[in-house]
Amino acid sequence: MNLRGVWAIYRYEMARFFRTLLQSFISPVISTSLYFVVFGAAIGSRIDEVEGVSYGAFIVPGLVMLSVITQAISNASFGIYFPKFIGTIYELLSAPVNFLEIVIGYVGAAATKALFIGLVILGTATLFVELHIAHPLAMVAFLLLTCISFSLLGFIIGIWAGSFEQLQLVPLLVVTPLIFLGGSFYSISMLPPVWQTITLFNPVVYLISGFRWAFFGLADVPIGLSLLAIAAFTGLCLTVIWWIFRTGWRLRS
Repeated sequence: MNLRGVWAIYRYEMARFFRTLLQSFISPVISTSLYFVVFGAAIGSRIDEVEGVSYGAFIVPGLVMLSVITQAISNASFGIYFPKFIGTIYELLSAPVNFLEIVIGYVGAAATKALFIGLVILGTATLFVELHIAHPLAMVAFLLLTCISFSLLGFIIGIWAGSFEQLQLVPLLVVTPLIFLGGSFYSISMLPPVWQTITLFNPVVYLISGFRWAFFGLADVPIGLSLLAIAAFTGLCLTVIWWIFRTGWRLRS
């Protein structure tokens, strides 16, 4: 493996993160803090506990997932789209790095940024609510898997997008609604039976449920099913990326 090539891509992407610190770091932290103030302090003070957990603490895993997923997709999609936009993608494709090394460089950097923001937001949450993590290792594992899997999805979106408008299309119209309807602010057991069944078709439910289990030992779906869902999603994304590089779709046109 060309580790020097992987490191060069990774370092370049991380440097871009620190050059745009206000947009890439400060903005999501402020936005999530506002969620804590509105839903945790203002609305949460009027809502009883959810399954024995205070509402302010209950929404923490959902808010962390909300930030991690959106940041992973945003960073990975822009990272690979920008070389396409300015035409340097051909230099990358002709460089002595294979598709796996390119993916590791870009996706690794995007996952690192998302993980960093997720941990900062988790630390910010402790300023608003008292938080105890029941299964810390499982929490870190779910966080890492989510960062990697949605960075892979963002990488695919960045290759597919033909304009900056398309770059925002899938996250805004598909991913964000799935996150909000995936139990970020509530347990799906609070929904009517029909909506509970419909919600189970939302893949984000399994991520948030598993992540919440790591905090409180509570889950809407079995923990094994959550792990299986995220593993299947990661495998699907890797297969699509392998096919893209094999065929040159959207890369060599």
